[in-house]
Amino acid sequence: MSSTAVPALDKTFQILDLITDSTQPLTAAYIAKELGLPRSSTHNILQSLLSKHVIYKDPESRFYLGSYLMYWAGKYEQQQGVVRLFKDLIAQYPVLLQHTVTLSKLDLGEVVFLACHESPAPLGFTFRAGVRVPAVFSATGKAMLSTLSMDSIKSLYNETFPTPMTPRGVKNFTDLAIELAVTQDSRISLDDGQLRDGMYCLGTYIRNASGTAVAGMAVSFLQGEYESKRAEVSAVLIELAEQIEQHLGFNPNAER
Repeated sequence: MSSTAVPALDKTFQILDLITDSTQPLTAAYIAKELGLPRSSTHNILQSLLSKHVIYKDPESRFYLGSYLMYWAGKYEQQQGVVRLFKDLIAQYPVLLQHTVTLSKLDLGEVVFLACHESPAPLGFTFRAGVRVPAVFSATGKAMLSTLSMDSIKSLYNETFPTPMTPRGVKNFTDLAIELAVTQDSRISLDDGQLRDGMYCLGTYIRNASGTAVAGMAVSFLQGEYESKRAEVSAVLIELAEQIEQHLGFNPNAER
C-alpha cells in the first residue's frame, strides 16, 4: 500500500532505494520484477530520472545512481554546515544569547526554520526545525528576499501575494518593495508583529562563497523590549552573520 498520497513518488523512491542498495547496476526488467511494478510505469519513472541525471544508464542499459545526487548532497552538506556554524559561533555573542535567535532558509516562497537558540523568556511562538511560514511576513524571509529582484520574488508567489497572518502583515508587493529597500540599505529586516501580534523580530541574511543568500537569522523580542535593544542587537546580529559568511568562503571585496 502506498505510504503517501502520491503513489508515483513512492515508486520512484523504491526504485532509487533498490539501485542504491545493489552492488551491481540493474536493468529495467529486473527493477520492475524485483519491486512488483508494471514495466510501463517503471520505464517512465526511469526515463524521468535519466532526464534529470538522477540516474545513469550504461551502454548495456543498466542503471546506476547519477551525478545530480552530488548536487543534492552538496546542498545538504552546505545547509548542515550553516547550522553547525550557527550553533558553534552564537556562543561567542552574549547579547544574542539573551534572546530567541532563529536560523532559516528560503524554500520557494516560504521560510523553513533550521535551528533555534531559545530565549530564557517564552515568546508564545514555537520555532521548531521544519516549521514553515510565508517569507514575506518573517524577518529572515524578508532579509533573504532583499537579495532578489522583485520580478524573482513575484514569480515565487505566481504574482499572488499571500494572505497576511496578522493585521500588521505587509499586504502587497508594492509595500513589500518599500520594506526590502530599507533592508538593502541597512542589512536588517523587520517583522513588527507580522507573524504574531506583540512579537518583533530583526533579521539579516547569510551569504556563501558565490554571494548567494543561503540562510537568514533573526532575533525575536517581546514588543516592549524591541525599541531599547534593537540597535545593539542589530549590530551584533550582523557581526555574527559576517563571521558565518567568512567560514562559508564569502569574500565581501570580490567583484560580483
